[in-house]
Amino acid sequence: MTPPLITSLAHRAQLDWIEAGGGRVAWRRFGTGMPLVLLHGGHGSWLHWVRNIDALSAAGHAVLVPDMPGFGDSDALAGDPHSADRLDRLVDALDRCCDALLGADAPVDLAGFSFGGLVAADLAQRRSGIRRLALLGPAGHGSRRRPRAALVDWRIDDRAAREGALRHNLEAHMIADPQQVDDLALAVHEASCLGTRYRSKEISLKASLRDVLHGVDRPVLAIFGEHDVTATPADAIASLQQLNPRPRCVTVPGAGHWVQFERPAVVNHELIDWFA
Repeated sequence: MTPPLITSLAHRAQLDWIEAGGGRVAWRRFGTGMPLVLLHGGHGSWLHWVRNIDALSAAGHAVLVPDMPGFGDSDALAGDPHSADRLDRLVDALDRCCDALLGADAPVDLAGFSFGGLVAADLAQRRSGIRRLALLGPAGHGSRRRPRAALVDWRIDDRAAREGALRHNLEAHMIADPQQVDDLALAVHEASCLGTRYRSKEISLKASLRDVLHGVDRPVLAIFGEHDVTATPADAIASLQQLNPRPRCVTVPGAGHWVQFERPAVVNHELIDWFA
């Protein structure tokens, strides 16, 4: 059974289909006000923000949440899925989507999670209308990773076995507190994994965020969970503080990598304050 929050959000969303990147890109819109684009992580979808959309739209934002090309309901990104320029083509597709939805160089705020954080930084480098930027556990930081356990293959026909593998991976990689791995987390993770066709892991592991942020002159908020296994938060934050003249850096106690899901009240407060 689909969790009620997912059903409610899907019912309330304004769904727009934009032609970009060689196919259709699905965008969901909630609320009215200053546009705020939220980009999901690798093996993700718009549902990575399931516990944040309502709070951000209630704070006076038009919240726009895409399935990036090659994820979720969107079509796969055209071209070779292994080519070195696939990140550039993905960012270009999102840039074109923003033009279609908002107008060229229209003011917009931008937040990205994990791989989506790297994408958001790249988009901010090339799009002049972006006002403020928030990066949540961004990929590409280059600091030491702290794996808790090896990930396991979830591509299993047996539903119970697949759920067990997905639960293991959530606890190993995404969420620090096993009690937070509930039916909602499992539903989001399963749907997102099943819908992922874009190859982001190799891109995420490269220390490319430093080069990208050199070209970003907007204020940057960086949020890491205390127990994020994809980074050493203190090291990643120290590096970010050297790259941007106006950073705000926050470490959320007790949280893992999927910080906006595990500690939504804290993260929503930080984002609302940052984009106010």
